[in-house]
Amino acid sequence: MTDTDPAPSTAALRTAAPSDLVPPTLRDVLDARRTLAAHLEPTPVRSYEPLDTATGAHVVVKHENLQPTGAFKVRGALNLLLRTTPDERARGVVAFSTGNHAQAVAHAARATGTSCTIVMPTDPNPTKAHAVRTLGARLVLHGATFDDARERAAALAAETGARLVSAANEPLLVAGVATAYLELLEQAPDLDVLVVPVGGGSGAAAACLVARALAPDIEVVAVQSSASPAAHDSWRSGTLRTAVNASRAEGLATGCGFALTQEILRAQLDDFVLVDDDALDRAAGLFLTGARTVAETAGAAGLAAVLADPDRFAGRRVGVVCTGGNSSPAELRRVLAAVPA
Repeated sequence: MTDTDPAPSTAALRTAAPSDLVPPTLRDVLDARRTLAAHLEPTPVRSYEPLDTATGAHVVVKHENLQPTGAFKVRGALNLLLRTTPDERARGVVAFSTGNHAQAVAHAARATGTSCTIVMPTDPNPTKAHAVRTLGARLVLHGATFDDARERAAALAAETGARLVSAANEPLLVAGVATAYLELLEQAPDLDVLVVPVGGGSGAAAACLVARALAPDIEVVAVQSSASPAAHDSWRSGTLRTAVNASRAEGLATGCGFALTQEILRAQLDDFVLVDDDALDRAAGLFLTGARTVAETAGAAGLAAVLADPDRFAGRRVGVVCTGGNSSPAELRRVLAAVPA
């Protein structure tokens, strides 16, 4: 079922309950791995000569596009919902997303018998919207952007008593996502640098938590689209910022910084860079031709940053995560057009 809802009331937004924003620890990450072991298999790590040739680095790819929902977000959603009480499951959850977080929460809700409402912008990636419906969640379309959907979701949670599941301000979600980087450092222990895509920042925060605890000499670099630079600007300024939100890579298209992930990034991230949307298309094209991998453009952001600054990464062992492969048909056509003849 799909509804198009009116704008939320200001009063409803004011009553939305905040999350407990205590950053997770390595112990929380290890607990998450134990929780997820019966539900998710480790994803593979691979290297590809064409990627090394194109970048001048030795690129190690973690394939989170092979998760059941096609993206890394499922780790966080399952870790969170598997820990909810029967009463919380009966009251249900509400989540907001441009797609991958939506699918992750819908998948976890189905696995735990939890009522689920997902709010997405009114022109969503059809591949991701179809997956949400197939997973049995109620889909509400509202507003033009991720930020509009976030406001509507907060209002719905306040009105119904359901649990609002943020895309980033969730310690259990970040701990679950961090299991991907725990696996990566076990599979490729000799990395020099991790380059991590950022929308809300759960992936980059997770990478920092694991790297600082287990391999503090590894450099962690975050990357976001220059068309939606709110997380980047928040980190650079040291305060939560809003910014234009115009990236066509929906997984990176957030218009504000998030308190929990920014707290972790401010303390532990080495650097934060921007790439433009055309660079994201080219990186997704290289994944397609050089690694035989469908990567949505947001999922190719780590590779895009390496391609954009070859001198920085030349000769280094660089870990990138293909964070998602849920490309829409239109996105695939655009990426193919960016592939050199």
